[in-house]
Amino acid sequence: MLEYASYTLVLISLAMYVVLDGYDLGVGMLSLAARPERRREYGEIVATAWDANESWIILAGVVLWAGLPGAYAVILPSVYLPLIGMLIAIILRGLGLEMQSAADGYRRGWALLFGGASLAATVCQGLVLGAVLTGPHQRNGTFQGGAFDWLSLYSVLCSLGLVAVYLLAGAAWLQDKAEGWSQSDVRRTGRSLLVVTAVMAVVLGLLLPSADPEQSQLGQPLRAVLFWLAVVAAVVAAVIAWYGFGRRPDWRPFAAVATMTVCGLLGLAVVSVPVVVPPGLTVQQAASPHSSQLFLVLGVGLCMPFVLAYNTYAWRSFRGKYTDPVESPIPPLHARTYPLAVSPAPSGTLRTITRRSLLVVLGILATALSQDVFGGVADWIGPVGVTVLGCAALAAWIVGDRRDRRAGYFHADITDTTGIADVAGIEAETTS
Repeated sequence: MLEYASYTLVLISLAMYVVLDGYDLGVGMLSLAARPERRREYGEIVATAWDANESWIILAGVVLWAGLPGAYAVILPSVYLPLIGMLIAIILRGLGLEMQSAADGYRRGWALLFGGASLAATVCQGLVLGAVLTGPHQRNGTFQGGAFDWLSLYSVLCSLGLVAVYLLAGAAWLQDKAEGWSQSDVRRTGRSLLVVTAVMAVVLGLLLPSADPEQSQLGQPLRAVLFWLAVVAAVVAAVIAWYGFGRRPDWRPFAAVATMTVCGLLGLAVVSVPVVVPPGLTVQQAASPHSSQLFLVLGVGLCMPFVLAYNTYAWRSFRGKYTDPVESPIPPLHARTYPLAVSPAPSGTLRTITRRSLLVVLGILATALSQDVFGGVADWIGPVGVTVLGCAALAAWIVGDRRDRRAGYFHADITDTTGIADVAGIEAETTS
């Protein structure tokens, strides 16, 4: 059953990415149609948590690679070109966002790069999604297709549908965060995007069986019940979003859109499980060995709460409407003087060595324990090798620390001229 736990982690990571980074990409695309004076504001709204949002797709890739390597081996070569395009667009998007945020005032080029790269990343993700849903050409778990098999009518429609979903999420997020939208503008934009998203969802759902006839498994009663429950929940959330656009509370449309997205992913998973890559690659066939599954489920499962905690902290820190911060000069730091003897006392040195020795030993024990428990191989690095590596790491740590202390790196917080003069005199006396 561990392979289904890995598959669940992949679905959770993808759902979190679509919900969270989806509104980031949607805001970026909406900035292309915004007035120039509003584009910087849109970028600053996204800059509060975009890096944590993109962490979820990294977790999804790690779990897919280590937990379901059979699926990874088929999916990756079938979508090389759109996947590379997505990665380049994400890099350029981050570049445009950070450079615009660091610039003094509005910079048209960086703002357009942020918006255009957001659109390109979304289109590439839609092409990847369409290629996976229609099923890559494979034989015995090996990709047998060509370099452009990902390009089809269904994948293009998936790109358009994903653009609509992300635009809808971005509009809902801007209602919660931005001040400049009037209620009529919010209502008109949000409801228009909601209608387009609903139409694209129906079209893609109806075309999926023709794109991959073996995908639909609604003939089983339990699957049918779960699928239609997800559909009903998505419809209810859509009604709430329709009513919430342009009305308070401002967070309600985004919560409804996120619920719609999650319900759509759940419905797709219910239809396809246990097939992970159409037309017939199942979770059991694509799974890695039991020891790798155990290591992955524990490792990634323990990482997810920390990523979610970071997201929650960012949301809480930047809650409320966005306001343009007023920059104020940094106050001068207090001067600090140091005695002539800058070398640590013997007791301090002994305490530092003891603490760092324990840290090195703890790291070695954790490595050995992970090999014994999860890998079943304890002779990768023998006892002598572990001892040599541990002692070398500890010696490099202590020597580098002492060299930095002698170089004065630990006194970098002295900004007052008096303190600098004192330290300069101390160093001159020590040198002489």
